[in-house]
Amino acid sequence: MTSVNFDQFFSRLGLAMRESAIRRMGTVLADARDMVSFAPGYPTESTFPWEALRDIADDLLRSQKGSILQYGATRGYRPLLESLTTLMAARHITTSPDRLTVTNGSQQGLDLVARVLLDPGDVVLVELPSYTGAISAFRSVGADLVGVGQDADGLNLEALDATMARLRGEGRTVKCLYVVPNFQNPTGLLVGLEKRRRLLEWATRHDLLIVEDDPYRDLYFEDVTREAETRAIAADDADGRVIYLSSFSKTLAPGLRVAWLHAAPGLMAKFEIAKQASDLCNGGLGQQMVHQAIERGVLAAQVPRLRAHYQAQRDCMVDALRGAFGSTLTWLQPRGGFFLWASLTGPVDGEALLPFAQARGVIYVAGSAFFVSGDERRFLRLSFSAPTPDRIREGVARLALAVTDATRPAVSTTAEASR
Repeated sequence: MTSVNFDQFFSRLGLAMRESAIRRMGTVLADARDMVSFAPGYPTESTFPWEALRDIADDLLRSQKGSILQYGATRGYRPLLESLTTLMAARHITTSPDRLTVTNGSQQGLDLVARVLLDPGDVVLVELPSYTGAISAFRSVGADLVGVGQDADGLNLEALDATMARLRGEGRTVKCLYVVPNFQNPTGLLVGLEKRRRLLEWATRHDLLIVEDDPYRDLYFEDVTREAETRAIAADDADGRVIYLSSFSKTLAPGLRVAWLHAAPGLMAKFEIAKQASDLCNGGLGQQMVHQAIERGVLAAQVPRLRAHYQAQRDCMVDALRGAFGSTLTWLQPRGGFFLWASLTGPVDGEALLPFAQARGVIYVAGSAFFVSGDERRFLRLSFSAPTPDRIREGVARLALAVTDATRPAVSTTAEASR
């Protein structure tokens, strides 16, 4: 059989594509029998509203309405779009069906933004660190990503100004700023209210768009003192400058693949055309199930339970880390969401530790995957959302042993890890 050199057929962008570090860790998990995974940000499956969704699906399928299994509108199922306007109003965001489209997860929304707005060489400003899915979407169209460091309350505004001045001085085209203000993936950081307003003012002053990714907004914990702390940047946007994305993946179920994108009508018209080239429309069954979950109060009942559940998960991980690590690991205390951002203080870093962790039966995502510049290797992203409390404690114990392995002489490591 003749060997084909397929590289010659790839586009320049195709050749530049790289596998997601998070998905790569998912492959490791699938190949292991007793691996504790702190890698993917999966919801806890026991929290899915199984019975309610079963009843909804049964009612819908028994109705035999063609719209459930037929092709639908590109923008989405109209009653769902109308329900989304009410949901967005509760988030203090004024919208309408002509400013909304349903997407196959927020990742499709990011892809639409990238394909409609960005030319090769255009600059997107991102947080350091930033969400890998957004990094992949923007890089897939040849955009250049420039990172800006964060303070405890979000992006450092002085660094943002200096970065912008430098890029404009170089004649670069800067299109937008991408931010995850609520319990950011990967850091769990909650951007301060004043800084959110200042970011909008900054974008207005520089005539840029803001892409606001908000999948974790509803999953705040008791130490968020008031719901207003999660107020969307889009809530104060009077110019249509903010493109807002959110999802039901973390509150109902990711397998439904129902998320949404809100933007000014002038942008949304192009997003709709781009979506037609991608998938024509979302699945009707999933959309109608989500709509019924909203209308029947399933979502409203679900969210408070999720907050309590994931706060307990976080507390379990924090307690386990405190017991297993001395000063060799520090972390940010997440006030919501799925992730804990940890930093190793000893001689071993997150990249070097990974093979030792896998040998011990625990995986995570090395923090370097979330940086678009620099060589930040000391960080680990630990997801506390999916494992049970017992598995969290077991995984943390294994991780501590892996650190010990990694700092011992090489001669003893193999024997010790095989015990």
